[in-house]
Amino acid sequence: MLSALSVRNIVLIDQLDLALDEGLTVLTGETGAGKSILLDALTLALGGRGDASLVRTGAENGQVVAVLQLPEDHPARVALRDNAIADDADVILRRVQFADGRTRAFINDQPVSAGLLQTIGRLIVEIHGQHDDRALIDVATHRASLDAFGGHEPMVAAVRAAHHDLVEADAAVAEQRAIIAEATAREEYARHVVEELDAFAPVAGEENDLAERRQHLMSLEKAAEEVRDADDVLNGPSAPSAALAGLMRRMLRKAEGGADVFQPTVDALDAALVSLDAVSDALEDLKREMAFDPGELNATEERLFALRALARKHQTTADGLGEVLEKYRADLEMLASGETNLKALEETAAKARATYTKRAEQLSAARTKAAKALSAAVEGELPDLKLGSARFIVDQQVDATRVAASGYDQIAFLVQTNPGTQPGPLLKVASGGELSRFLLALKVVLADRGSVPVLIFDEIDTGVGGAVADAIGRRLGQLSHKVQVLSVTHAPQVAARAQSHLLIEKQAVEEGAFMRTHVRQLDGAARQEEVARMLAGATVTDEARAAAGKLISEIL
Repeated sequence: MLSALSVRNIVLIDQLDLALDEGLTVLTGETGAGKSILLDALTLALGGRGDASLVRTGAENGQVVAVLQLPEDHPARVALRDNAIADDADVILRRVQFADGRTRAFINDQPVSAGLLQTIGRLIVEIHGQHDDRALIDVATHRASLDAFGGHEPMVAAVRAAHHDLVEADAAVAEQRAIIAEATAREEYARHVVEELDAFAPVAGEENDLAERRQHLMSLEKAAEEVRDADDVLNGPSAPSAALAGLMRRMLRKAEGGADVFQPTVDALDAALVSLDAVSDALEDLKREMAFDPGELNATEERLFALRALARKHQTTADGLGEVLEKYRADLEMLASGETNLKALEETAAKARATYTKRAEQLSAARTKAAKALSAAVEGELPDLKLGSARFIVDQQVDATRVAASGYDQIAFLVQTNPGTQPGPLLKVASGGELSRFLLALKVVLADRGSVPVLIFDEIDTGVGGAVADAIGRRLGQLSHKVQVLSVTHAPQVAARAQSHLLIEKQAVEEGAFMRTHVRQLDGAARQEEVARMLAGATVTDEARAAAGKLISEIL
Protein backbone atom coordinates (compact mmCIF):
# COMPACT_ATOMS: atom_id res chain seq x y z
CA MET A 1 0.00 0.00 0.00
CA LEU A 2 0.92 3.67 -0.36
CA SER A 3 1.52 4.62 3.26
CA ALA A 4 2.86 8.15 2.90
CA LEU A 5 3.27 10.90 0.34
CA SER A 6 5.54 13.90 0.82
CA VAL A 7 5.54 16.83 -1.61
CA ARG A 8 7.80 19.88 -1.64
CA ASN A 9 7.53 22.87 -3.99
CA ILE A 10 5.35 21.32 -6.70
CA VAL A 11 3.11 23.95 -8.38
CA LEU A 12 0.82 25.22 -5.59
CA ILE A 13 2.08 22.75 -2.99
CA ASP A 14 4.87 24.22 -0.91
CA GLN A 15 4.99 21.54 1.77
CA LEU A 16 2.68 18.59 2.18
CA ASP A 17 2.98 15.36 4.16
CA LEU A 18 0.18 12.80 3.93
CA ALA A 19 -0.24 9.58 5.86
CA LEU A 20 -2.54 7.19 4.00
CA ASP A 21 -4.53 4.20 5.20
CA GLU A 22 -5.73 0.95 3.69
CA GLY A 23 -9.18 0.70 2.17
CA LEU A 24 -10.90 3.51 0.28
CA THR A 25 -9.58 7.05 0.62
CA VAL A 26 -11.41 9.87 -1.17
CA LEU A 27 -10.02 13.26 -2.08
CA THR A 28 -12.60 15.99 -2.47
CA GLY A 29 -12.55 19.74 -2.84
CA GLU A 30 -13.57 22.64 -5.04
CA THR A 31 -12.50 22.71 -8.66
CA GLY A 32 -9.02 24.24 -8.90
CA ALA A 33 -8.10 23.45 -5.32
CA GLY A 34 -5.21 21.26 -6.45
CA LYS A 35 -6.48 17.68 -6.62
CA SER A 36 -4.94 17.16 -10.05
CA ILE A 37 -1.69 18.73 -8.81
CA LEU A 38 -1.50 16.11 -6.09
CA LEU A 39 -1.92 13.34 -8.67
CA ASP A 40 0.66 14.99 -10.95
CA ALA A 41 3.08 14.98 -8.04
CA LEU A 42 2.44 11.29 -7.35
CA THR A 43 2.82 10.50 -11.05
CA LEU A 44 6.22 12.22 -10.99
CA ALA A 45 7.30 10.03 -8.05
CA LEU A 46 6.18 6.94 -9.98
CA GLY A 47 8.49 7.73 -12.89
CA GLY A 48 6.20 9.93 -14.98
CA ARG A 49 7.62 12.47 -17.39
CA GLY A 50 9.22 15.45 -15.67
CA ASP A 51 8.43 19.06 -16.50
CA ALA A 52 10.09 22.24 -15.31
CA SER A 53 6.64 23.85 -14.98
CA LEU A 54 5.93 21.56 -12.01
CA VAL A 55 8.45 23.43 -9.85
CA ARG A 56 6.83 26.02 -7.61
CA THR A 57 7.59 29.60 -8.64
CA GLY A 58 10.76 30.85 -6.98
CA ALA A 59 12.03 27.40 -5.96
CA GLU A 60 15.16 25.78 -7.41
CA ASN A 61 13.59 22.35 -7.41
CA GLY A 62 10.58 20.35 -6.32
CA GLN A 63 10.57 16.93 -4.70
CA VAL A 64 8.07 14.12 -4.24
CA VAL A 65 8.54 11.07 -2.00
CA ALA A 66 6.20 8.07 -2.01
CA VAL A 67 6.56 5.46 0.74
CA LEU A 68 5.14 2.02 -0.04
CA GLN A 69 4.69 -1.12 2.01
CA LEU A 70 4.86 -4.36 0.00
CA PRO A 71 5.00 -8.09 0.76
CA GLU A 72 8.36 -9.79 0.38
CA ASP A 73 7.31 -11.69 -2.75
CA HIS A 74 5.80 -8.71 -4.58
CA PRO A 75 7.10 -8.36 -8.19
CA ALA A 76 8.36 -4.85 -7.42
CA ARG A 77 10.66 -6.21 -4.70
CA VAL A 78 11.86 -8.93 -7.08
CA ALA A 79 12.64 -6.23 -9.66
CA LEU A 80 14.55 -4.23 -7.05
CA ARG A 81 16.67 -7.24 -6.15
CA ASP A 82 17.28 -7.99 -9.83
CA ASN A 83 18.61 -4.44 -10.23
CA ALA A 84 20.79 -4.58 -7.10
CA ILE A 85 18.64 -2.01 -5.28
CA ALA A 86 18.54 -2.18 -1.48
CA ASP A 87 15.39 -4.07 -0.51
CA ASP A 88 14.46 -2.27 2.69
CA ALA A 89 11.35 -2.71 4.82
CA ASP A 90 9.64 0.17 3.00
CA VAL A 91 10.07 0.93 -0.68
CA ILE A 92 10.75 4.65 -0.98
CA LEU A 93 10.43 6.28 -4.40
CA ARG A 94 11.85 9.79 -4.65
CA ARG A 95 11.94 12.17 -7.59
CA VAL A 96 13.57 15.59 -7.73
CA GLN A 97 12.44 18.00 -10.46
CA PHE A 98 14.76 20.94 -11.11
CA ALA A 99 13.59 24.28 -12.47
CA ASP A 100 15.91 23.90 -15.49
CA GLY A 101 14.09 20.72 -16.56
CA ARG A 102 16.50 18.15 -15.16
CA THR A 103 15.22 15.36 -12.92
CA ARG A 104 16.83 12.85 -10.60
CA ALA A 105 15.31 9.59 -9.44
CA PHE A 106 16.00 7.50 -6.34
CA ILE A 107 14.72 4.22 -4.92
CA ASN A 108 15.59 3.60 -1.28
CA ASP A 109 18.04 6.52 -1.55
CA GLN A 110 19.92 4.83 -4.39
CA PRO A 111 20.14 6.79 -7.68
CA VAL A 112 18.28 5.06 -10.52
CA SER A 113 17.11 5.88 -14.03
CA ALA A 114 13.68 7.36 -14.61
CA GLY A 115 12.92 4.25 -16.66
CA LEU A 116 13.56 1.91 -13.74
CA LEU A 117 11.56 4.18 -11.43
CA GLN A 118 8.67 4.00 -13.90
CA THR A 119 8.96 0.21 -14.16
CA ILE A 120 8.79 -0.18 -10.37
CA GLY A 121 5.99 2.39 -10.10
CA ARG A 122 3.81 0.58 -12.64
CA LEU A 123 4.11 -2.62 -10.62
CA ILE A 124 2.68 -0.87 -7.57
CA VAL A 125 0.29 1.92 -8.58
CA GLU A 126 -2.21 2.47 -11.38
CA ILE A 127 -3.81 5.87 -11.93
CA HIS A 128 -7.02 5.86 -13.96
CA GLY A 129 -9.29 8.61 -15.13
CA GLN A 130 -11.78 9.37 -17.88
CA HIS A 131 -9.01 9.95 -20.38
CA ASP A 132 -6.51 7.43 -19.12
CA ASP A 133 -5.63 4.77 -21.65
CA ARG A 134 -2.69 2.91 -20.19
CA ALA A 135 -4.62 -0.04 -18.83
CA LEU A 136 -6.79 -0.76 -21.83
CA ILE A 137 -4.93 -0.28 -25.10
CA ASP A 138 -1.88 -2.47 -24.59
CA VAL A 139 -2.65 -5.90 -26.06
CA ALA A 140 0.00 -7.50 -23.85
CA THR A 141 -1.82 -6.08 -20.83
CA HIS A 142 -5.10 -7.56 -22.03
CA ARG A 143 -3.57 -11.00 -22.36
CA ALA A 144 -1.91 -10.72 -18.95
CA SER A 145 -5.21 -9.58 -17.40
CA LEU A 146 -7.08 -12.51 -18.92
CA ASP A 147 -4.41 -14.94 -17.69
CA ALA A 148 -4.58 -13.44 -14.21
CA PHE A 149 -8.38 -13.77 -14.22
CA GLY A 150 -8.20 -17.38 -15.38
CA GLY A 151 -5.38 -18.34 -13.01
CA HIS A 152 -3.25 -19.40 -15.95
CA GLU A 153 0.11 -18.49 -14.43
CA PRO A 154 1.40 -22.12 -14.23
CA MET A 155 0.29 -22.78 -17.82
CA VAL A 156 1.83 -19.51 -19.02
CA ALA A 157 5.11 -20.45 -17.30
CA ALA A 158 4.98 -23.91 -18.91
CA VAL A 159 4.45 -22.42 -22.38
CA ARG A 160 7.27 -19.94 -21.81
CA ALA A 161 9.61 -22.77 -20.75
CA ALA A 162 8.56 -24.92 -23.73
CA HIS A 163 9.15 -21.97 -26.06
CA HIS A 164 12.62 -21.47 -24.58
CA ASP A 165 13.45 -25.15 -25.15
CA LEU A 166 12.10 -25.00 -28.70
CA VAL A 167 14.11 -21.90 -29.56
CA GLU A 168 17.28 -23.53 -28.22
CA ALA A 169 16.57 -26.79 -30.08
CA ASP A 170 15.90 -24.97 -33.37
CA ALA A 171 19.09 -22.95 -32.89
CA ALA A 172 21.10 -26.17 -32.36
CA VAL A 173 19.65 -27.64 -35.57
CA ALA A 174 20.45 -24.48 -37.51
CA GLU A 175 23.99 -24.42 -36.15
CA GLN A 176 24.58 -28.09 -37.05
CA ARG A 177 23.24 -27.53 -40.56
CA ALA A 178 25.60 -24.60 -41.00
CA ILE A 179 28.54 -26.73 -39.84
CA ILE A 180 27.63 -29.49 -42.28
CA ALA A 181 27.17 -27.00 -45.12
CA GLU A 182 30.57 -25.48 -44.44
CA ALA A 183 32.23 -28.91 -44.25
CA THR A 184 30.53 -30.00 -47.47
CA ALA A 185 31.75 -26.89 -49.28
CA ARG A 186 35.32 -27.77 -48.26
CA GLU A 187 35.05 -31.53 -48.75
CA GLU A 188 36.98 -31.81 -52.04
CA TYR A 189 39.78 -29.60 -50.81
CA ALA A 190 39.82 -31.40 -47.45
CA ARG A 191 40.22 -34.76 -49.18
CA HIS A 192 43.07 -33.36 -51.31
CA VAL A 193 44.86 -31.99 -48.23
CA VAL A 194 44.45 -35.23 -46.29
CA GLU A 195 45.73 -37.32 -49.20
CA GLU A 196 48.65 -34.96 -49.76
CA LEU A 197 49.73 -34.79 -46.14
CA ASP A 198 49.08 -38.47 -45.51
CA ALA A 199 51.36 -39.27 -48.43
CA PHE A 200 54.03 -36.85 -47.27
CA ALA A 201 53.64 -37.96 -43.62
CA PRO A 202 55.26 -34.97 -41.88
CA VAL A 203 56.83 -35.65 -38.50
CA ALA A 204 57.17 -33.16 -35.69
CA GLY A 205 60.77 -31.88 -35.48
CA GLU A 206 61.57 -33.21 -38.94
CA GLU A 207 62.54 -29.82 -40.38
CA ASN A 208 65.39 -29.37 -37.87
CA ASP A 209 66.60 -32.94 -38.41
CA LEU A 210 66.63 -32.55 -42.20
CA ALA A 211 68.37 -29.17 -42.01
CA GLU A 212 71.10 -30.58 -39.74
CA ARG A 213 71.56 -33.67 -41.98
CA ARG A 214 71.78 -31.48 -45.09
CA GLN A 215 74.42 -29.29 -43.46
CA HIS A 216 76.44 -32.36 -42.47
CA LEU A 217 76.27 -33.86 -45.95
CA MET A 218 77.24 -30.57 -47.53
CA SER A 219 80.28 -30.41 -45.20
CA LEU A 220 81.27 -33.95 -46.19
CA GLU A 221 80.93 -33.12 -49.86
CA LYS A 222 83.25 -30.13 -49.51
CA ALA A 223 85.85 -32.18 -47.53
CA ALA A 224 85.71 -34.98 -50.11
CA GLU A 225 87.11 -32.61 -52.74
CA GLU A 226 90.19 -31.98 -50.57
CA VAL A 227 90.67 -35.73 -50.12
CA ARG A 228 90.47 -36.30 -53.88
CA ASP A 229 93.12 -33.63 -54.45
CA ALA A 230 95.42 -35.24 -51.87
CA ASP A 231 94.84 -38.65 -53.51
CA ASP A 232 95.83 -37.21 -56.90
CA VAL A 233 99.03 -35.89 -55.38
CA LEU A 234 99.94 -39.19 -53.73
CA ASN A 235 98.58 -41.70 -56.23
CA GLY A 236 98.07 -39.81 -59.46
CA PRO A 237 100.22 -39.76 -62.60
CA SER A 238 102.57 -37.30 -60.94
CA ALA A 239 102.73 -39.27 -57.69
CA PRO A 240 106.28 -38.90 -56.11
CA SER A 241 106.50 -42.50 -54.91
CA ALA A 242 107.44 -43.95 -58.33
CA ALA A 243 110.16 -41.37 -58.91
CA LEU A 244 111.51 -41.81 -55.39
CA ALA A 245 111.47 -45.62 -55.78
CA GLY A 246 113.48 -45.43 -59.06
CA LEU A 247 115.97 -43.00 -57.51
CA MET A 248 116.37 -45.27 -54.50
CA ARG A 249 117.09 -48.28 -56.79
CA ARG A 250 119.86 -46.36 -58.59
CA MET A 251 121.36 -45.19 -55.33
CA LEU A 252 121.16 -48.73 -53.94
CA ARG A 253 123.11 -50.20 -56.89
CA LYS A 254 125.82 -47.69 -56.40
CA ALA A 255 125.95 -48.37 -52.69
CA GLU A 256 126.11 -52.09 -53.31
CA GLY A 257 128.97 -51.43 -55.78
CA GLY A 258 131.04 -50.15 -52.94
CA ALA A 259 130.11 -46.56 -52.91
CA ASP A 260 129.14 -46.31 -49.28
CA VAL A 261 128.61 -42.60 -49.62
CA PHE A 262 125.16 -43.27 -51.14
CA GLN A 263 123.92 -45.43 -48.30
CA PRO A 264 122.50 -42.58 -46.20
CA THR A 265 120.62 -41.35 -49.21
CA VAL A 266 119.23 -44.84 -49.81
CA ASP A 267 118.11 -45.07 -46.21
CA ALA A 268 116.43 -41.64 -46.34
CA LEU A 269 114.66 -42.48 -49.59
CA ASP A 270 113.47 -45.77 -48.09
CA ALA A 271 112.10 -43.92 -45.04
CA ALA A 272 110.38 -41.41 -47.33
CA LEU A 273 108.73 -44.18 -49.31
CA VAL A 274 107.58 -45.81 -46.06
CA SER A 275 106.13 -42.44 -44.95
CA LEU A 276 104.39 -41.97 -48.29
CA ASP A 277 102.87 -45.44 -47.95
CA ALA A 278 101.67 -44.53 -44.44
CA VAL A 279 100.15 -41.27 -45.75
CA SER A 280 98.49 -43.18 -48.57
CA ASP A 281 97.09 -45.73 -46.12
CA ALA A 282 95.79 -42.91 -43.87
CA LEU A 283 94.21 -41.25 -46.88
CA GLU A 284 92.46 -44.48 -47.84
CA ASP A 285 91.15 -44.78 -44.31
CA LEU A 286 89.86 -41.16 -44.53
CA LYS A 287 88.20 -41.85 -47.88
CA ARG A 288 86.41 -44.84 -46.39
CA GLU A 289 85.26 -42.77 -43.37
CA MET A 290 83.99 -39.89 -45.51
CA ALA A 291 82.25 -42.02 -48.07
CA PHE A 292 78.58 -40.84 -48.62
CA ASP A 293 75.91 -41.21 -51.23
CA PRO A 294 75.50 -37.96 -53.21
CA GLY A 295 71.93 -39.02 -53.81
CA GLU A 296 71.25 -38.79 -50.08
CA LEU A 297 72.03 -35.07 -50.12
CA ASN A 298 69.65 -34.58 -53.03
CA ALA A 299 66.92 -36.59 -51.32
CA THR A 300 67.44 -34.71 -48.06
CA GLU A 301 67.24 -31.35 -49.80
CA GLU A 302 64.14 -32.36 -51.76
CA ARG A 303 62.36 -33.52 -48.56
CA LEU A 304 63.35 -30.36 -46.67
CA PHE A 305 62.28 -27.99 -49.45
CA ALA A 306 59.01 -29.88 -50.00
CA LEU A 307 58.27 -29.74 -46.26
CA ARG A 308 58.78 -25.98 -46.18
CA ALA A 309 56.69 -25.49 -49.32
CA LEU A 310 53.77 -27.36 -47.72
CA ALA A 311 54.05 -25.20 -44.61
CA ARG A 312 53.88 -22.04 -46.74
CA LYS A 313 50.95 -23.42 -48.71
CA HIS A 314 48.91 -24.01 -45.56
CA GLN A 315 50.14 -20.85 -43.86
CA THR A 316 51.69 -22.66 -40.92
CA THR A 317 55.02 -23.97 -39.69
CA ALA A 318 56.47 -27.33 -40.65
CA ASP A 319 55.57 -28.65 -37.20
CA GLY A 320 52.01 -27.23 -37.64
CA LEU A 321 51.29 -29.45 -40.64
CA GLY A 322 50.15 -32.20 -38.29
CA GLU A 323 47.45 -29.90 -36.89
CA VAL A 324 46.37 -29.00 -40.43
CA LEU A 325 46.06 -32.68 -41.25
CA GLU A 326 43.97 -33.33 -38.13
CA LYS A 327 41.73 -30.35 -38.87
CA TYR A 328 40.83 -31.56 -42.35
CA ARG A 329 40.45 -35.12 -41.10
CA ALA A 330 37.96 -33.74 -38.56
CA ASP A 331 36.06 -31.99 -41.39
CA LEU A 332 35.77 -35.29 -43.23
CA GLU A 333 34.71 -37.04 -40.02
CA MET A 334 32.11 -34.29 -39.49
CA LEU A 335 30.59 -35.16 -42.85
CA ALA A 336 30.49 -38.77 -41.79
CA SER A 337 29.00 -38.13 -38.35
CA GLY A 338 27.32 -34.75 -38.92
CA GLU A 339 24.21 -36.16 -40.55
CA THR A 340 23.77 -38.56 -37.64
CA ASN A 341 24.13 -35.71 -35.16
CA LEU A 342 21.78 -33.56 -37.21
CA LYS A 343 19.14 -36.27 -37.19
CA ALA A 344 19.37 -36.53 -33.39
CA LEU A 345 19.08 -32.75 -33.01
CA GLU A 346 16.11 -32.66 -35.38
CA GLU A 347 14.40 -35.33 -33.31
CA THR A 348 15.01 -33.26 -30.16
CA ALA A 349 13.60 -30.18 -31.89
CA ALA A 350 10.56 -32.13 -33.06
CA LYS A 351 9.88 -33.27 -29.49
CA ALA A 352 10.33 -29.69 -28.23
CA ARG A 353 7.91 -28.45 -30.87
CA ALA A 354 5.37 -31.11 -29.95
CA THR A 355 5.65 -30.15 -26.27
CA TYR A 356 5.25 -26.47 -27.11
CA THR A 357 2.27 -27.17 -29.37
CA LYS A 358 0.56 -29.24 -26.69
CA ARG A 359 1.07 -26.65 -23.98
CA ALA A 360 0.14 -23.72 -26.24
CA GLU A 361 -3.06 -25.49 -27.29
CA GLN A 362 -3.94 -26.19 -23.64
CA LEU A 363 -3.34 -22.56 -22.74
CA SER A 364 -5.35 -21.35 -25.72
CA ALA A 365 -8.27 -23.56 -24.73
CA ALA A 366 -8.09 -22.29 -21.16
CA ARG A 367 -8.04 -18.72 -22.44
CA THR A 368 -11.14 -19.39 -24.52
CA LYS A 369 -12.98 -20.57 -21.42
CA ALA A 370 -11.65 -17.68 -19.30
CA ALA A 371 -12.56 -15.14 -21.99
CA LYS A 372 -16.22 -16.15 -21.81
CA ALA A 373 -16.17 -16.03 -18.00
CA LEU A 374 -14.43 -12.62 -17.96
CA SER A 375 -16.90 -11.18 -20.46
CA ALA A 376 -19.82 -12.47 -18.37
CA ALA A 377 -18.32 -11.19 -15.13
CA VAL A 378 -17.69 -7.69 -16.49
CA GLU A 379 -21.11 -7.55 -18.15
CA GLY A 380 -22.62 -8.53 -14.80
CA GLU A 381 -21.25 -5.27 -13.37
CA LEU A 382 -22.52 -3.06 -16.18
CA PRO A 383 -26.28 -2.72 -15.50
CA ASP A 384 -25.82 -0.93 -12.18
CA LEU A 385 -23.32 1.36 -13.89
CA LYS A 386 -26.00 2.45 -16.40
CA LEU A 387 -24.40 0.35 -19.13
CA GLY A 388 -27.01 -2.39 -19.18
CA SER A 389 -27.25 -2.55 -22.97
CA ALA A 390 -23.48 -2.59 -23.43
CA ARG A 391 -21.36 -5.66 -24.04
CA PHE A 392 -17.80 -6.39 -23.00
CA ILE A 393 -16.05 -8.72 -25.43
CA VAL A 394 -12.75 -10.51 -24.97
CA ASP A 395 -11.60 -10.95 -28.55
CA GLN A 396 -9.29 -13.95 -28.90
CA GLN A 397 -7.35 -14.39 -32.13
CA VAL A 398 -5.65 -17.78 -32.33
CA ASP A 399 -2.76 -18.32 -34.75
CA ALA A 400 -1.23 -21.79 -34.46
CA THR A 401 1.65 -20.71 -36.72
CA ARG A 402 2.63 -18.00 -34.23
CA VAL A 403 5.34 -19.49 -32.06
CA ALA A 404 5.84 -17.08 -29.19
CA ALA A 405 6.61 -17.25 -25.49
CA SER A 406 3.06 -16.08 -24.78
CA GLY A 407 1.43 -18.79 -26.90
CA TYR A 408 -0.85 -18.68 -29.92
CA ASP A 409 -3.24 -15.98 -28.74
CA GLN A 410 -3.69 -12.28 -29.29
CA ILE A 411 -6.18 -10.87 -26.79
CA ALA A 412 -8.03 -7.57 -27.13
CA PHE A 413 -10.77 -6.08 -24.99
CA LEU A 414 -13.63 -4.74 -27.15
CA VAL A 415 -16.91 -3.10 -26.21
CA GLN A 416 -20.27 -2.57 -27.81
CA THR A 417 -22.04 0.35 -26.16
CA ASN A 418 -25.35 -0.03 -27.99
CA PRO A 419 -27.08 -2.97 -29.69
CA GLY A 420 -26.55 -3.01 -33.43
CA THR A 421 -23.27 -1.07 -33.34
CA GLN A 422 -19.96 -2.57 -34.27
CA PRO A 423 -17.76 -3.68 -31.34
CA GLY A 424 -14.45 -1.89 -31.16
CA PRO A 425 -11.59 -0.88 -28.88
CA LEU A 426 -12.83 0.78 -25.72
CA LEU A 427 -11.03 4.06 -26.35
CA LYS A 428 -12.59 4.45 -29.80
CA VAL A 429 -16.13 3.38 -28.91
CA ALA A 430 -16.78 4.55 -25.35
CA SER A 431 -17.26 8.14 -24.19
CA GLY A 432 -15.23 9.49 -21.29
CA GLY A 433 -17.83 8.52 -18.70
CA GLU A 434 -18.40 5.12 -20.28
CA LEU A 435 -14.66 4.52 -20.41
CA SER A 436 -14.27 5.06 -16.69
CA ARG A 437 -17.22 2.83 -15.84
CA PHE A 438 -16.04 0.00 -18.10
CA LEU A 439 -12.64 0.32 -16.48
CA LEU A 440 -14.13 0.23 -13.00
CA ALA A 441 -16.16 -2.88 -13.83
CA LEU A 442 -13.07 -4.59 -15.17
CA LYS A 443 -11.01 -3.61 -12.15
CA VAL A 444 -13.69 -4.95 -9.77
CA VAL A 445 -13.62 -8.31 -11.54
CA LEU A 446 -9.81 -8.43 -11.59
CA ALA A 447 -9.24 -6.96 -8.11
CA ASP A 448 -7.97 -10.13 -6.48
CA ARG A 449 -6.37 -11.58 -9.62
CA GLY A 450 -3.18 -9.84 -10.55
CA SER A 451 -4.10 -6.25 -9.73
CA VAL A 452 -1.46 -3.83 -8.53
CA PRO A 453 -1.82 -3.08 -4.80
CA VAL A 454 -2.75 0.61 -5.23
CA LEU A 455 -5.49 1.88 -7.57
CA ILE A 456 -6.15 5.60 -8.00
CA PHE A 457 -9.27 6.85 -9.80
CA ASP A 458 -9.36 10.44 -10.94
CA GLU A 459 -12.95 11.76 -11.19
CA ILE A 460 -14.33 8.64 -12.86
CA ASP A 461 -17.77 9.64 -11.55
CA THR A 462 -17.87 12.87 -13.57
CA GLY A 463 -21.16 13.34 -15.37
CA VAL A 464 -23.09 10.74 -13.40
CA GLY A 465 -25.20 10.94 -10.28
CA GLY A 466 -27.83 9.22 -8.23
CA ALA A 467 -27.93 5.47 -8.64
CA VAL A 468 -24.93 5.36 -11.00
CA ALA A 469 -22.74 7.34 -8.61
CA ASP A 470 -23.90 5.06 -5.81
CA ALA A 471 -22.99 2.02 -7.92
CA ILE A 472 -19.56 3.49 -8.55
CA GLY A 473 -19.13 4.10 -4.84
CA ARG A 474 -20.16 0.57 -3.96
CA ARG A 475 -17.70 -0.87 -6.45
CA LEU A 476 -14.88 1.32 -5.24
CA GLY A 477 -15.70 0.14 -1.74
CA GLN A 478 -15.72 -3.44 -2.95
CA LEU A 479 -12.34 -2.92 -4.60
CA SER A 480 -10.90 -1.46 -1.41
CA HIS A 481 -11.38 -4.80 0.38
CA LYS A 482 -8.74 -6.30 -1.96
CA VAL A 483 -6.45 -3.36 -2.79
CA GLN A 484 -5.85 0.18 -1.56
CA VAL A 485 -8.07 2.62 -3.45
CA LEU A 486 -7.72 6.40 -3.71
CA SER A 487 -10.44 8.29 -5.55
CA VAL A 488 -10.68 11.94 -6.52
CA THR A 489 -14.43 12.47 -6.58
CA HIS A 490 -17.23 15.01 -6.80
CA ALA A 491 -19.90 12.42 -5.94
CA PRO A 492 -21.22 12.42 -2.35
CA GLN A 493 -22.30 8.79 -2.80
CA VAL A 494 -18.63 7.89 -3.38
CA ALA A 495 -17.27 10.14 -0.63
CA ALA A 496 -19.67 8.69 1.92
CA ARG A 497 -18.26 5.18 1.44
CA ALA A 498 -14.65 6.08 2.23
CA GLN A 499 -12.78 4.89 5.26
CA SER A 500 -10.61 8.00 4.96
CA HIS A 501 -11.62 11.42 3.64
CA LEU A 502 -9.10 14.08 2.58
CA LEU A 503 -10.19 17.61 1.71
CA ILE A 504 -8.06 19.46 -0.85
CA GLU A 505 -8.34 23.22 -0.50
CA LYS A 506 -6.51 26.32 -1.62
CA GLN A 507 -5.43 28.84 1.01
CA ALA A 508 -3.39 32.03 1.21
CA VAL A 509 -0.20 31.79 3.21
CA GLU A 510 -0.41 35.49 4.06
CA GLU A 511 -2.83 38.22 3.06
CA GLY A 512 -2.00 39.23 -0.49
CA ALA A 513 0.76 36.62 -0.67
CA PHE A 514 0.95 33.46 -2.74
CA MET A 515 -1.60 30.66 -2.59
CA ARG A 516 -0.93 27.09 -1.69
CA THR A 517 -2.73 23.78 -1.76
CA HIS A 518 -3.56 22.34 1.62
CA VAL A 519 -4.90 18.90 2.57
CA ARG A 520 -7.00 18.18 5.67
CA GLN A 521 -8.12 14.88 7.12
CA LEU A 522 -11.89 15.02 7.70
CA ASP A 523 -13.73 13.16 10.44
CA GLY A 524 -17.11 13.40 12.11
CA ALA A 525 -18.88 16.73 11.64
CA ALA A 526 -16.26 18.09 9.27
CA ARG A 527 -16.74 15.12 6.97
CA GLN A 528 -20.53 15.45 7.15
CA GLU A 529 -20.20 19.14 6.26
CA GLU A 530 -18.09 18.32 3.16
CA VAL A 531 -20.53 15.64 1.98
CA ALA A 532 -23.34 18.16 2.53
CA ARG A 533 -21.45 20.68 0.37
CA MET A 534 -21.13 18.06 -2.34
CA LEU A 535 -24.88 17.44 -2.14
CA ALA A 536 -26.04 21.07 -1.94
CA GLY A 537 -23.46 23.07 -3.85
CA ALA A 538 -22.39 26.59 -2.86
CA THR A 539 -24.93 27.03 -0.06
CA VAL A 540 -25.01 24.26 2.51
CA THR A 541 -28.44 23.95 4.11
CA ASP A 542 -29.57 22.09 7.15
CA GLU A 543 -31.46 19.75 4.85
CA ALA A 544 -28.20 18.99 3.03
CA ARG A 545 -26.45 18.34 6.33
CA ALA A 546 -29.20 15.97 7.37
CA ALA A 547 -29.07 14.19 4.04
CA ALA A 548 -25.30 13.89 4.31
CA GLY A 549 -25.55 12.44 7.80
CA LYS A 550 -28.15 9.95 6.68
CA LEU A 551 -26.07 8.95 3.64
CA ILE A 552 -22.96 8.39 5.73
CA SER A 553 -24.83 6.45 8.43
CA GLU A 554 -26.60 4.23 5.89
CA ILE A 555 -23.38 3.30 4.18
CA LEU A 556 -21.47 2.78 7.39
